[in-house]
Amino acid sequence: MSSNPVFKVVFYNRDQVYEVYARAIYQSEMYGFIEVEEFVFGERTQLVVDPGEEKLKSEFNGVKRSYIPMHSIIRIDEVEKEGSVKVSEVKAGDKIAQFPFPSPVPTPGKD
Repeated sequence: MSSNPVFKVVFYNRDQVYEVYARAIYQSEMYGFIEVEEFVFGERTQLVVDPGEEKLKSEFNGVKRSYIPMHSIIRIDEVEKEGSVKVSEVKAGDKIAQFPFPSPVPTPGKD
C-alpha cells in the first residue's frame, strides 16, 4: 500500500449508513470511540453533482476530528484510493442494526 493510506469507514448513524474516506484513524482515549481525521472527498472533475456527497461535505465541513462510537462501526477498509462518499437509508427489511453495547453498571458505594 502507499505511504499515505486512505481508509474507507462505514458506520451507522441515525437510521442511515455513512460511507466516508479518511487518511487517519485511531482508537480514541475516550473509552468506546474511534477517532477519524483528515476526511477525503472526491474532487469536482465532473459536471454532475452528487447530492449525497454534497450533504456529507457540508456535514463534515470544518470538522477536524470525529469521534464515532465503536459499536456504530460496520467496517473499516484500507483502500488504494478514495471513492465517492455515500449516505444510505436503512429500510425496515434491511439486516443492519447497531451492535448492542452494554452500559457500565455502577458499583454500590460503601457506607
